[in-house]
Amino acid sequence: MTGNILTINTGSISTKIGYFKDGKLLFEEKLLHSPNEIAKFRDAIDQNDMRREAVLNFLRSKGITEDDIDIVMARGGLITPVITGIYEVNEDMMEVLRSGRDGTHACNLSALIAQDIADQINAVREKEGIKGRFGKCKAYIPDPPRANEMLPECRMTGLKEIQREVIFHALNSRAVVRRYLKEIGHKTNDINAIVCHIGGGVTISTHSNGTVIDTSHGLGGDGPITPERAGFCPPFPLIDLCFSGKYTKEELKNKLVRQGGAMAHLGTNDMKLVAQKAEEGVPEYVLFLKAFCLNIAKYILSQAATVYGKVDVIILTGGVSYNKTITDDITKRVQHLAPVVIYPGEDEMLALAENGYMVLSGEAKIHTYNKDRIIED
Repeated sequence: MTGNILTINTGSISTKIGYFKDGKLLFEEKLLHSPNEIAKFRDAIDQNDMRREAVLNFLRSKGITEDDIDIVMARGGLITPVITGIYEVNEDMMEVLRSGRDGTHACNLSALIAQDIADQINAVREKEGIKGRFGKCKAYIPDPPRANEMLPECRMTGLKEIQREVIFHALNSRAVVRRYLKEIGHKTNDINAIVCHIGGGVTISTHSNGTVIDTSHGLGGDGPITPERAGFCPPFPLIDLCFSGKYTKEELKNKLVRQGGAMAHLGTNDMKLVAQKAEEGVPEYVLFLKAFCLNIAKYILSQAATVYGKVDVIILTGGVSYNKTITDDITKRVQHLAPVVIYPGEDEMLALAENGYMVLSGEAKIHTYNKDRIIED
């Protein structure tokens, strides 16, 4: 692999960056932004300049100049649902990310910062007469979280006013399928894989012939119980709660997304602690861990129906997958369906770089984002 790649992943209080030279990671850094620093800004999108300068200052401290970056790869933000794949950052994308039209989150900053840095690199090169090895420096996002290739029958619900939507761990889920194919020496992505990403959020996605045809929703309650999210709740009791007068709309959303799951039942989102207490026999932890693993297994098994039960592999990934107690329980519940492979963690920097090298080598199809097109054909 040839080329130098800068990777950027913005989170709520941090900006992660990685620098790859000819396929090798030279450094990875997590730039933390203090609460006082964050508090100066009205919302996440206003932090763009501050975070960009933090990235540039760190690169300068490492001696990285404009001539040392061939391409910038950024974490995908919340944009209109698109198909999976690699998108060049363009004006339409930046407009949607800045406006928050399709959702506001710090991840929206990644592509904006990447494009700013690419523009700065190109301006310096033009001024100094430097020609990049791969032409102009460009910014891209691979596999944004709202990538939506669900089959029409998977989108449909029992109400005409409501369709199933998608927010899932697209970047890591697609990366682990590629990793699995490489490890088994399979050159063509023609398998059916169910990928379960287990972290603060949990998403299950069905990959068929390289397309993600079904997935749960990482934020919207269409999925299993997680360390801090409620997952699916029976609708009638939830409606009663909504009209109880006890909570505002925002308080209920917070209850479902940040204060649900293990947080609601046990007051912690630390699944390592939950598993430890369960092993010690503490009843409430034993019960929650069983429910947690069972919920995940149910969603894995239910998605098998989308491919008529023909599943080649089940992949468990994400930070919680380091916990053997949890992966063993889930494996026991689903291994009759297909072999289970475990890839713990979420190596976002590597996944971003992997996509970047596919761009530089010319093997990747580059998609064009259109803010007015709901799903790209």
